[in-house]
Amino acid sequence: MPAFSRLVRFLARDGRTYYGDAILPRGVTDISKAKQARIVKGDIFGSHDVTDQVADIRLLLAPLAPEDVRTVRCLGLNYAAHAREAKMAIPRNPVLFVSYKPATSLTGPTDPIPVHRLAQEGTGLDYECELVAIIGKKCVDVPESQALDYVLGYAVGNDISHRDWQLKGGGGQWSLGKGFDGWAPYGPGIVSSSLIKDPQTLKIYTKLNGKVMQESSTSDMIFNVKQTIAFLSQGTTLLPGDVIFTGTPQGVGMGRDPQLWLKDGDVVEVGLEQVGTCTNKVEFDTKSSSKL
Repeated sequence: MPAFSRLVRFLARDGRTYYGDAILPRGVTDISKAKQARIVKGDIFGSHDVTDQVADIRLLLAPLAPEDVRTVRCLGLNYAAHAREAKMAIPRNPVLFVSYKPATSLTGPTDPIPVHRLAQEGTGLDYECELVAIIGKKCVDVPESQALDYVLGYAVGNDISHRDWQLKGGGGQWSLGKGFDGWAPYGPGIVSSSLIKDPQTLKIYTKLNGKVMQESSTSDMIFNVKQTIAFLSQGTTLLPGDVIFTGTPQGVGMGRDPQLWLKDGDVVEVGLEQVGTCTNKVEFDTKSSSKL
């Protein structure tokens, strides 16, 4: 599997875009702090080399190029405490969205979260910090005991959601309520599965304008990463570049009393131990228009 340790995709100071292996200061694990990276050449899902060529990072981009992403799968109700706050039963099987998020929802670790006019109608704009697993090898009907062997690495993501559209609009538009452009910032890079041996021991959190909103551990997942991959691969081929958002812990705006919704100008930070942080500003679009 990967020769890289912490894969990043970045705009360099020379104006070119590269894949690279992030260089971090001693004692630092947050990839967003990287200022330089060793350029990676070759197929990131296959044969590739981490070269000795070092480039300065001007801007971290979404970890995978659009052409390298296959599907974006998302789990719901996958943390026990979150299921309780939502007043919903613990699921018997992983709850996959009615449809997948479109690849256009994926953005980088510092990109703004654009809110289209349609998503400004009603209330319910919410945050969800999530561990993100990226598939590195083609697999189908994978047993749990081998599932982690097919993981390229891990990132942290924010599954932005509009609760009115997700749960009410049109009878429950999960895809529309979670699938707007730019509504899945993730990164700040992909930490190799060779570094994170057990993805179920990681602290995960969300901060809204500097205040902690979600704080949990991936140990609270109802279905862990290997169970999720084993389940999703039953009769369905997972491909290199498939991105899996694995669910959010308690503390979302919908579950609060009173409920708390994102507004224009809010800054949302999601973080995952051993991976790093994504910090994104909510920006309401004043130019787009809804025809519905």
